[in-house]
Parts: sequence; structure tokens; C-alpha cells
Amino acid sequence: MAEPGAEDAVTQETDFGFERVPAGEKTARVRHVFESVASRYDLMNDLMSAGLHRWWKRFTVASMAARPGQRVLDLAGGSGDLTRLLAQQVGTAGEVVLADINDSMLKVGRDRLCDRGLVDNVRVVQANAESLPFADRHFDRATIAFGLRNVTWKDRALAELYRVLKPGGRLFILEFSQVQAPALARIYDLYSLHLLPRLGRWVARDEASYRYLAESIRMHPPQERLLEMMQEAGFERCRYHNLTAGVVAVHEGMRL
Repeated sequence: MAEPGAEDAVTQETDFGFERVPAGEKTARVRHVFESVASRYDLMNDLMSAGLHRWWKRFTVASMAARPGQRVLDLAGGSGDLTRLLAQQVGTAGEVVLADINDSMLKVGRDRLCDRGLVDNVRVVQANAESLPFADRHFDRATIAFGLRNVTWKDRALAELYRVLKPGGRLFILEFSQVQAPALARIYDLYSLHLLPRLGRWVARDEASYRYLAESIRMHPPQERLLEMMQEAGFERCRYHNLTAGVVAVHEGMRL
């Protein structure tokens, strides 16, 4: 698929939850969502997932198996949960770059990492996933957790992640996916589409943002399609692991 240009952003439409919007508007609207929820983002994650998001993130980091001295990109890293764990893996000789397009989320992540004393091997960068400000073949590992579904041009973001990885480097995508058990899927739909927005209203005082987040999960490519998209971007040895019956999935691929 050809890269989108300026004209595409004006003439093409994309999804913003269940709504169709001009492609050029989605980034700003997503930014507004995360500016609105940044201060209560982690509390809401705990409530929404009953704490499971912490296990999902730990599974992802363990799968990455970053080694001391390596460079790792935590894209859409937000509040820094994965960065904190990855910084321990790479040690003081390595580096983790916490990157996010949203400065409000980066501030939360930066403050939390500073409070934990994790500053020597962490760099914080505001960056758009579709146009990363990093050199070719710079990172040994890269991850994007619960962020890819918010990107307007997912194919371009995947191409950028491929570009900045070294040969032999590996990408890990942690994202909500398609529930595999029909009975659980019905319960999950009821919860996420109806109860989650109300929870957002009660706790984060923002029902609309959490309605978007629930809808964005439904619009994200299911497991097999995302696997194909990674392969189309050039990644090889691609596979995925369903967690919690497919509520989330961890996709991985390698640049050879």
C-alpha cells in the first residue's frame, strides 16, 4: 500500500471509534482523548482490566527478552509501565526510549520514572508513530502496547518500526484483539461497550473518551489480519499469542 500524502489526509476518511472522520483529524482527536484521561489513565486501566493489564505487560516484556546493553523503543509508551520493566532488562549499559505522541501522557511517564530513579538509561521523546525521529537500524527491540489501534495509518507505523530496527531486531505489539470464546465475547461486548463508558464517566469524568477507546478495539484488525500487515511491512517469523482468550494478543516479528 502506498504511503499516504497530504492530499490523503484531506480526502480520505478513517475510523475514530465507530465514527468516520477525515484522516487528517484523527491524530488531533486521539490526542485530545489522552490529554483528557492522562491523570487517571493507570487507575482506569486497573479498574477496566481488574489489574490484568499489568500481567499482559509483564508477559510482553518477558517475551522481548532484551539483553543488557541493548537499545529498546517503547512506542506509545504513555505512562511508562513497559519502559520501567525494560530499563531493568537492558541495565545501565543499555537504553530505553519512551516515545509517545501525547505530551500529557509523556509527562505522567517521565514523572513516574523519575520518582523510581530510572533516569540514567531512559530517554523520553515526543514522536509520531508514522514518522519516527530515529535513524535506520537503531534499535534491538521495539514494542507498541495499546497504541497501534489509535494510529491513523497503521501500515506506515509498521513500516517505520521495521525501518528503525536492526537486522535481527524484533517487534512486539501488545493490543486488544478478537475474543476467541463466543460466550466470553458476548459478556465482553456488554461490558466494554455499555459499562466501560459509564465507568469512565464515574471515575475519569469522561464518558466520551472511554466510549471511543471501547469502539476503537472493535475497529482494530483481528489477530490474523494484523499478522498479515506485519508481513506486508517486511517482518518475518511472525506469530502471535492470545492472552485471556484473545481479549488481548501479543504479536511478534523479526527484521532479518
